[in-house]
Amino acid sequence: MDHVDKILAQWGQERPDLDVAPMGLIGRIKRLNLILGREMEKTWGAFGLNAASFDVLATLRRSGPPFSLSPSALMASTMVTSGTMTNRIDQLEKAGLVERKQSPDDGRRFQISLSEKGFALIDEAVSAHVHTQGALVAGLSKEQRRALDDLLKSFSASLEQD
Repeated sequence: MDHVDKILAQWGQERPDLDVAPMGLIGRIKRLNLILGREMEKTWGAFGLNAASFDVLATLRRSGPPFSLSPSALMASTMVTSGTMTNRIDQLEKAGLVERKQSPDDGRRFQISLSEKGFALIDEAVSAHVHTQGALVAGLSKEQRRALDDLLKSFSASLEQD
């Protein structure tokens, strides 16, 4: 019996008229999110990064050569507001991890590019991140991971709106 089971049992005692099964599912997802987030933050922190800075650098790195995107493309990929993205870019630029470069297509616009320092850092951090994630899911077999991934994908699709 885990923590969530105890909560469900209490509700079952106090409100037997309610089907609290969804509470259990959502409660476990929330608890997992907290645990997973804490562990990944440790990995990012070892590189002087946090979730936000890792997200921007990883987005630029996975975009492929020339590892450069417009601020609007970064915003769309990371799903944050313009002001939030500007702040993230400013901090990463100050740290020497990204550079603002004039867009080759339109001199009035600029691109955000990984600096050499940023490229080296994110390559190392991504390797550690993938290792951490592998360790976090190691308690599940490949079949269990595949089944859970399929279930979560279906659940997510049922809630997402285009």
